[in-house]
Parts: sequence; structure tokens; C-alpha cells
Amino acid sequence: MDQRALSQLLTLNQSLAEALPKTNEVELLPYCRAITSALKAFIGADAIAVLSHQQGALVPLAATGLAPEVMGRRFQLSEHPRLAQIAQSAKKPVIFPSDCTLSDPYDGMLLAETGDIPVHACMGFAMYEQDVLLGVITFDSLSPNAFDSYSQSLLTMVQASVSSHFSAVDNMHQLCKRARSGIAMLHELSHQQYTMVGDSAPMKQLKGDINLVANSDLSVLIQGETGTGKELVARQVHAQSSRCNAPFVQVNCASLPDNLAESEFFGHRKGAFTGADAHREGKFLVADQGTLFLDEIGELPLHIQSKLLRALQSGEIQPVGSDTPHFVNVRIVAATNRDLQKEVEEGRFRSDLFHRLQVFPLQVPALRNRPSDIVPLAGYFTEQLRKKLGVSQLLLDDGLLDCLKAHDWPGNVRELEHVLSRAALKAKHSNWQKDIVKIMSTHCELSFEAPQITTEPSEVKSLESFALPLKEATEQFQKKQILQALKTHQLNWAAAARELGVDRANLVRLAKRLGVETVKKVK
Repeated sequence: MDQRALSQLLTLNQSLAEALPKTNEVELLPYCRAITSALKAFIGADAIAVLSHQQGALVPLAATGLAPEVMGRRFQLSEHPRLAQIAQSAKKPVIFPSDCTLSDPYDGMLLAETGDIPVHACMGFAMYEQDVLLGVITFDSLSPNAFDSYSQSLLTMVQASVSSHFSAVDNMHQLCKRARSGIAMLHELSHQQYTMVGDSAPMKQLKGDINLVANSDLSVLIQGETGTGKELVARQVHAQSSRCNAPFVQVNCASLPDNLAESEFFGHRKGAFTGADAHREGKFLVADQGTLFLDEIGELPLHIQSKLLRALQSGEIQPVGSDTPHFVNVRIVAATNRDLQKEVEEGRFRSDLFHRLQVFPLQVPALRNRPSDIVPLAGYFTEQLRKKLGVSQLLLDDGLLDCLKAHDWPGNVRELEHVLSRAALKAKHSNWQKDIVKIMSTHCELSFEAPQITTEPSEVKSLESFALPLKEATEQFQKKQILQALKTHQLNWAAAARELGVDRANLVRLAKRLGVETVKKVK
């Protein structure tokens, strides 16, 4: 290669490098225009076009010397043999002879020509990333043999240089698109799917507290009964914080096996224990710069609580099997349906961890304490169910609303959602041919009539002489009811839960706390 060609090649590479995007917002079209300008200064051509490969067609991204209408064309490779031949040549440029009989896609479209004179010289090369065709660049001239003076080795180096630059910018462009899409999806999920419904006084208080604490880095402890929506509150705290574009990572502490809890939180290194066949990042590292939601924190074993406390105090974690500590910046939001103060007093929860978590407590009200929110919540769930069931309209009958308002909802908002889901499915089944489906009270297992409590004289006497404290008496009654339901259904927990009107998992946890022990008889 002579000195002049080498200088031109260096100038081309410098021009392509200087045109690389300097910001996080990477757009492909401006760079393609820069490519055409740089190539125009290097290769004498009347027209140059950069085309992107999209599903078997070549789409013009930038062009010089061609009629504007070219930018609206879509060139199917199966219909344009010259473009197809260029696209199939991954390693070297293709120069067509001036007497080539293959039709040229730009005939009559060069701005330099007068009249409908066909193109005389045509050249092009493909741009690949590994084995994937990204696009092609075409060169056209009205002068026959215009490209014969360029050596094949020089043109091959030009092809390699332009292809690598185009591939890099295209990858950055795709990553930016995915990032924007991910942020938009995160925003959508944060502001629509996790909507807090209700304008009752307790809910207004809760929303106000969330607004107050969200944009700080204080640890938050969310307390409330099962099914009240503690996870939703945690997501709202994250969505309204300055960390909203960072990860929201959730850990269900109740489902962590004791022997794997440390690895789940802090990660482990390959070979740290049997079965650790690869490095694994723990939840703290995954949530770095974001929010770590510790659900059911009251179920965490004591020996893990001490290790968790150290991470909360200093931000220092150490993966299992590693000698090197890591420092993370994580905002902690925890939730529990237990009375942690009582758990501390009874020695089942560390007091120092409790005070570290309860920097800003949030209490989620039970549904029975905000009855005015039942109808709006029913409307919200009904709209979600309408989409899932694929009906044009899903309505709630007035009689059904009366049933919903009369119920005391021991399972809270989750129970309301499940009751409506079952009722909506029954309503659709009985009105499958209709576009507008109304959920009636007959589709719901709840009864509008208040239960009648009858007591025999002996029972009244027993109740009057019942001298236990209210909490202990309540627990004994709950234990008796659970045992009776299990006995009726031959120790079938799911059937017992349906009879008692609670979630099966909640029933199992309650029974465990009350000390209910059951053993199936072996036949």
C-alpha cells in the first residue's frame, strides 16, 4: 500500500472515530450520515448509501447523491440481485463490471445524471457482526470503471474499518433503546400496576407517611395483617424515592432455608460448600444503589439476624467462601405481620435489629378498618379481571356490593381480590355468550345476611365464667376451630382453610404459632 492510500485510510478512520456519539443518547442515523460524508471524501462516487438489514430487506438510513425518494424505499434482497450479491459477500467488497446485466436498484435515481441514463459503475460491501448481516454500503458512479483503480486490499480494509465502527454504534443504539424501554417499563409498573386504591382516613394517613419518608434513606418497617398490601407499600416507597430507577429486590425471609439464607443475602464463591459450583451474587449486591425489601422479616432465624445486622450497620457484606468484604449502598424496607416488639420480649427477635429496622414505621390498615375503600377496591380488581377474562365489560351488581360491604374481611385486600376472581369466573361461565357480564351476589360465596349466633344456657354460663385474658381466650378459640376443621377434613389443610375462609399458607403459619400439632394415622 502506497503512502497516499495509507494516509487516506488513516484520515477515514479518524473521521469515523470523531463522529462516534459522545453522549448516552446514541442515535444511529446521524452516525450513518457521518459515514457517507467520510466515504465521500475517500472514494470518488456520485452516490453513496448506507442501508440497514431488517428482516430480509435493506432499509436506507443515509444517502448522498440519490433522489430523496430512495429513503422511502424498502429493497427486498430476493428482488434485487445486486444487493443480494453484496450482502452475501462478508469478507470482501463487490465491484460489478460496467457491462453487468443485473438490474441496478438506483437506475434513474442518481442526482448527477441527466435523463434516465442507467448507472454505469457500481460497488458495495456488507457489514457483519460475526455471522449476522447488519447492513450494506453501496457506491455508484456514472463513470464506467470508476472503482477499478482502488486495490482490493485497500477496499477490504475500508470495509473492515467501517463495519467495526457501524457495529459498535449499532450495539450502543440498541442498548440505549433497551435502557429507555426498561426505564419506561419500570415507570409504568411503579405508577400503574402498583396503584394504592382508597381515600379513607387511614389510607390518607398511610400515603402521607409514604410521601414523607420515601425520598430519604431511612430504613422502613411496614407492619400490618396478612393480605393488607405490605409489598405494595414497599414498592410505593421505592417508586417515590431517588432510587426509583435502581433495582427493587425482594427477599421472602419466610421461605429461606436456614442453611442457604446467608448465601441468599450475601452470595457465595465457587466451592464454598457442597453444590456451590459457580460464583453467585447475593441479594445485597444485586440491590446495590437500590432498595432491598425484606418480606416476612419476623420469620428470620436468630443466627442470620446477627449477620444481617452487621450489613445494615456498615454496608459491609462478605460472600460465603470469600476473604474480601464488599461495600454496598442499599436502602432497607422490611415488612412483617408479627408484633416484633413482642417477639423481642420473648427472645425470638434481636432488639438491636428491631431498632435498626424501625427507624420509620408504617402501619398498613386492615380492610375492616377502612370500609369506605371496599367499593373502589372492588372496582379496581374488576377492571383487572375484565382484561384477564377478555370480556368487553364486567359489572358489579348492587346486591354483590352489599355483600362485600357487609363482610369483615379477615384476609383483607387479598381475600377481596380472590373472592372477586372466583365470582368473576363463575359469572363469565354462566354468561359466556355475552360481551357484558355482570357479577351477581349468587356468583359469590359470601352471604349478605349477618350470621346468627345462638347459645345454649350452658354455653352462656361457660362464657360468663371464662376468666382468661382476651388474647389468650382468642388464641384458644382459634386453636379449637382449626383442630375441628382439620378433623372434619381428615387433616386436609386446603379444605380446612376454605372452610375457615383464610388462605392456606396463612392457616399453616397461624397453626404453627398456636402450637397446633397434627399427625396423620398410617393405615
